[in-house]
Amino acid sequence: MKISAALIAVATMFATPSNAEVYPERAVEFIVPWSPGGGSDTLMRLIANNVEPFLGVKMPIINMPGAGGTVGLRETSRRDTDGYTISQIHEGLLVATETGITDIAWDDFEPVALMTSSPQYLVIGKNKNYSNFEEFVSFAKSHPGEITMGVTLAGVPHLHAAMIEQAFGLQFKYVGYEGTGQRIRALVGGNLDSAIGDVSSSKQFVDNGDLIFLAVGSTERMTETPNVPTLAELGQNLELNVTRGIVVPKGTPKEIRDALEVAFEKLSKDPSYIKQTNNAGANVGFRGQEDYKAYLLTLEKTVSSLSEVLAP
Repeated sequence: MKISAALIAVATMFATPSNAEVYPERAVEFIVPWSPGGGSDTLMRLIANNVEPFLGVKMPIINMPGAGGTVGLRETSRRDTDGYTISQIHEGLLVATETGITDIAWDDFEPVALMTSSPQYLVIGKNKNYSNFEEFVSFAKSHPGEITMGVTLAGVPHLHAAMIEQAFGLQFKYVGYEGTGQRIRALVGGNLDSAIGDVSSSKQFVDNGDLIFLAVGSTERMTETPNVPTLAELGQNLELNVTRGIVVPKGTPKEIRDALEVAFEKLSKDPSYIKQTNNAGANVGFRGQEDYKAYLLTLEKTVSSLSEVLAP
């Protein structure tokens, strides 16, 4: 009997998988901390709609907007660390944290995977003073505070403009707009000198000759705009992106994070998902847990150094 019991115990041990081995067994809720229809919601729905073949379960979206995305993130931080709740962050959270708008920080969560990247551009309207980046910098240095720059004050566009200011020793006169579309329309109308924009909001006006892309904040030139130089080419290794990544509650076991990371990496290579993301005006730019964390640490230092400029 003792031998039989021992054999049964051993058999049971090997027959019963660990929690990590059977994860996930049910749907994983995706708390998107923004309203339906916006950029983050659109891109995260593409993830949720396409990830099932790689994760093995459905991923329903739960929209929890409010307070600049912090309502949904706070709810996520309170959820169990069992891998059945994920959420999304972007650069806006780091700006909000460093400027005192919220006490929630990116490292209150476990970064899992950076999924999409929307490179941002320095855009100008027609004028007689500058038509390329070098001329823009030269004019800005000789006329400090005269160039108007359209941004979302205390938001990601403000951060990106301030990074350009800091890197090239410039000084802009900031003008606040609620969204990208508003400031690009103001630029086309001649009410602004420059702005931070993206392909989806600005390229049609560039193609029409109404606006000019001076530089892009991607690591390499973009396929859509092959003649636009990167800021690295222009002398400063700056990344100006709106990146959207997946996070889970702090303390979620590594085995679960690894399983999610593997699924998201496989998704990031799926041609259909890539095409859908590109059609939504973004690029797939996968970074795993460690690379994503390193990116956030570097970004945090940059935002911290500009916190006084960005403070509302």
